[in-house]
Amino acid sequence: MYFTDRGIEELASRRGEEEVSFEWLAERLREFVDLNPDFEVPVERLATWLARLDDDEDED
Repeated sequence: MYFTDRGIEELASRRGEEEVSFEWLAERLREFVDLNPDFEVPVERLATWLARLDDDEDED
């Protein structure tokens, strides 16, 4: 188990029943980067990865 899995597990257990929009998630990511600018690159990579998840399916 990776160290980050603990945070992911906490997120799933605390908020897993909630439904959120991608707009809400985008705002939270912006807030996080504003408070933690050192994490700008990893957050950008995560956001880009999430945005392009279906790209492989579209190419088939």
